[in-house]
Amino acid sequence: MDSDILRTSLLIRETEEALLRLYSIGELHGTVHTCIGQELTGAIVCKFLKKNDWVFSNHRCHGHFLSRTGDVTGLIAEVMGKETGVCGGRGGSQHLCKEGFFSNGIQGGILPVATGAAFAKKLRHDNSISIAFIGDGTLGEGVVYEVLNIAAKWDLPLLIVLENNQYAQSTHISETLSGSISKRAQAFGMRYAKSDVWNWEHLITETEDLINYTRNQRHPAFLQIDTYRLKAHSKGDDLRSIDEIEHFNTIDPINVILREHTAELATEVAGAQERVNDAIRKAKQARSSPFYGTETQSQSSTFHSLPRQGSKIRLSRAINNAFLEIMELDKNILFIGEDVKAPYGGAFKISDGLSDRFPGQVINTPISESAIVGIGCGLAMHGYRPFVEIMFGDFLTLAFDQILNHAAKFRDMYNDQVKVPLVIRTPMGAGRGYGPTHSQTLEKHFMGIPGLTILAINNLIDPAIVYKALAKQEEGPVLLIENKILYTKSIRNASLGFTSYASDDPFPAVVVNPLSTNVDVVIFGYGGLSDLLVDVAEELFVEHNVIAQVICPLQIYPFSVIPYIKLVSKCKIAIIVEEGQGFAGFGSEVVAQLTEILGKLLPRTIRIYPFSMAIPSSKALENLMIPGKDMLIEQILKAYISEAKPQQ
Repeated sequence: MDSDILRTSLLIRETEEALLRLYSIGELHGTVHTCIGQELTGAIVCKFLKKNDWVFSNHRCHGHFLSRTGDVTGLIAEVMGKETGVCGGRGGSQHLCKEGFFSNGIQGGILPVATGAAFAKKLRHDNSISIAFIGDGTLGEGVVYEVLNIAAKWDLPLLIVLENNQYAQSTHISETLSGSISKRAQAFGMRYAKSDVWNWEHLITETEDLINYTRNQRHPAFLQIDTYRLKAHSKGDDLRSIDEIEHFNTIDPINVILREHTAELATEVAGAQERVNDAIRKAKQARSSPFYGTETQSQSSTFHSLPRQGSKIRLSRAINNAFLEIMELDKNILFIGEDVKAPYGGAFKISDGLSDRFPGQVINTPISESAIVGIGCGLAMHGYRPFVEIMFGDFLTLAFDQILNHAAKFRDMYNDQVKVPLVIRTPMGAGRGYGPTHSQTLEKHFMGIPGLTILAINNLIDPAIVYKALAKQEEGPVLLIENKILYTKSIRNASLGFTSYASDDPFPAVVVNPLSTNVDVVIFGYGGLSDLLVDVAEELFVEHNVIAQVICPLQIYPFSVIPYIKLVSKCKIAIIVEEGQGFAGFGSEVVAQLTEILGKLLPRTIRIYPFSMAIPSSKALENLMIPGKDMLIEQILKAYISEAKPQQ
């Protein structure tokens, strides 16, 4: 066997066995998924990789990591939760990152990210490739087939390596897999090869050939490697037949080589043991991973008066113009989504004409929300600035895993080694009669995800300000909500008796302020409610002599009420209006924060939100359900009159 491959395999085995020993004596916590018996897959694949190739792995990633980096010290320290670990102890056993190596514990979830990296490599013309390791159990995940389709259709330099160890945790492949593995890959026009670790010479030849094919032909390939996991899925939970395990122990290629060449390999084995023992000593001496969480303290913002808008341009056209401007300035900005190219230009025409002006920057995709968000993540990690469009906000749920467990987590769990300047934009909201699955307001389900920023466009400020800021932001990812009703509205001015102010934040909040110094009611709302709430404030003033102030934040998560405390503390009633369901929503958070800060000084607070039911298709029923002008004025007046009554 090639000496490098053997040396790497021995190091992997020594490392994995040491980790199991550490776990058995209580020096590790959590979980450990070892690859004992599967060492050759990573060692052989990584033998033929180049410096700029990227490797993506899964929960059973130690062997792949060591094959790619050789960093046993960083690995053991990471698994032991020490700050000297490759991710500072943040990621642990399943979540490793170093110099183009990335792993995550969600089955199949990292495949779209690997595909995005392959797409970036194609766009860069740098002759490098992306490699993704999956297991046979992962074939049950739908996102795998989204990726196979896209990678093959787009001719991406992606090599998928499937390690078939015959078990999905404890269930044998015979119970879980229908059809053949080969036909899955071949159905998408991908080149396919099969080998196994017991015929390692053939495996070396097949692997080198397939990697060269992927690199030179710039087309995806699928390598199936049959193997066997000699230890439990995780720690000690092993229900397989003892006779079966013993059989594979006997024929295991590493065991065979060690039996037949004990004397010749004594030095190599001792060297691997010393490296592992030294790594353990260093990890034990290192400090535990420090607490790194910080609570951002929002300060009072400075507000400046907004100039009155001269033109009456629709918001949809204003957003389109913003893309024309930022894409002209930055060729790394990509507009990705379903039906976004000419002549269609997107369901709401936001990308109208963009593909004519920037043909290489606008990409039509299949209906594969999870895959395209993950691809956007991989592109962003490679220095691109993808704007991924989800045609309707209701479909965000199909990409929830990519947002929650991948794009939003990477920077934190990889110890700030990765930035993901990804923007996911989507139209949201009711009012157009699209029915229960195309009219929902779902952003509340994404609030609270660490690492994610949520913005909601309004028509009180030029959207170009937002898109120009997004074109430069490095932090990411961002979920950008664009209300469907607002697409047809223009950027508006406050009427006589009111003045609009914008904060100096990167994503400004807008306050529509009455000229009077006495404020009866403060109304919080965002996104599509912005236009409605200004109308409500104007009518309350003109028709009912109630002075209302509107606060419309653009950034709704993370969100702090601190910049608005003085405004709220001077009013009689604070109203929070939502188009989505109220339970555990934005309004609940606003009330909680106001209560914590103002305590007994808190004015009366009221939340207004829709009835708890699915959005009906009937236009008449929809109008009765979601907050409207008449409903809001009626409820605000009722509260105001009640508050104004003298106490008995």
